[in-house]
Amino acid sequence: MINTFLATLSPMLVLFCCMVIGFIANKTKITPENTATVLSKLENYFLVPALIINTFSKYCTVSSIKSGYKIIIFSLIATLTGIAIAFFLAKAFTKDAYRVNIYRYALSFANFAFMGNAIVPAILGEELLYNYMLYTLPLNIACYTYGIMLLIPKGENKEPVLKYLLNPIFISIIIGAVLGLSGAVNYMPGFLKNTISNCAVCMGPLAMILTGFVIGGYDIPKLLKNKKIYIATFLRLIVLPAFFIVFLKLLGADSTVLKLTLFGFGTPLGLNTVVFPAAYGGDTKTGASMAMISHTLCVITIPIMYALLSVFVK
Repeated sequence: MINTFLATLSPMLVLFCCMVIGFIANKTKITPENTATVLSKLENYFLVPALIINTFSKYCTVSSIKSGYKIIIFSLIATLTGIAIAFFLAKAFTKDAYRVNIYRYALSFANFAFMGNAIVPAILGEELLYNYMLYTLPLNIACYTYGIMLLIPKGENKEPVLKYLLNPIFISIIIGAVLGLSGAVNYMPGFLKNTISNCAVCMGPLAMILTGFVIGGYDIPKLLKNKKIYIATFLRLIVLPAFFIVFLKLLGADSTVLKLTLFGFGTPLGLNTVVFPAAYGGDTKTGASMAMISHTLCVITIPIMYALLSVFVK
């Protein structure tokens, strides 16, 4: 168990160091003020799609889809259950209607994309990253529909919700799946494969640098004062993933699904609770506080949870 903890701690510390780099870059003004915007666009339009295309083109086959449909079913059950729990639980944190929605989002969706996609290959291996992406399909759909509805202040959303599904992540899933299922990936030029592969490797570190940079734009002592954020973080990092692991285990999920569940629901609170409210003039302090505290504590909680899970699923 100790060896598992230490093996998991190492990649977490690497990502944490990247977050510190972003934090220092902001505080020292080494990079321009629009750095967060630039990094975010690089991540969403190039690096995350590269990771998805690289993974799906390698591992998305007819046989993998046949064997992976159960993963999606278990994830769908957990996603819907999590949304229902968060809907009622969030009301205990605040009476402000908009902040309730921020807590609903935070308790429904962890940072399963940026953080999850970075640590899963480091801990579980690249092949299981494909299974993880299958697992997060229901989470992505719920996040880009229901989740965005929560984060955009009432009356500010002028776009059809389904339009948000037409994003680089879903488009890259389709491209990667087509390349894998058709076998076209075998005919891609070597330089193009290497370009996609190298961009994919950059996704995790740059995502954490972005996280640190965003957090660095706030007054840290003030972010640490909200005691309710610690409760939300405890729920996000420990209680909810533990609940879903036990819940899915009782439903017959295997060890692979349980590991994917840990990273799908036990990663920290993401940056969407900062990005979307900021775009529409909503509250960003609550989301920034969530991101900072949870991303710091997850360096320890994820290795501990994974070490305990490795004993539990034997």
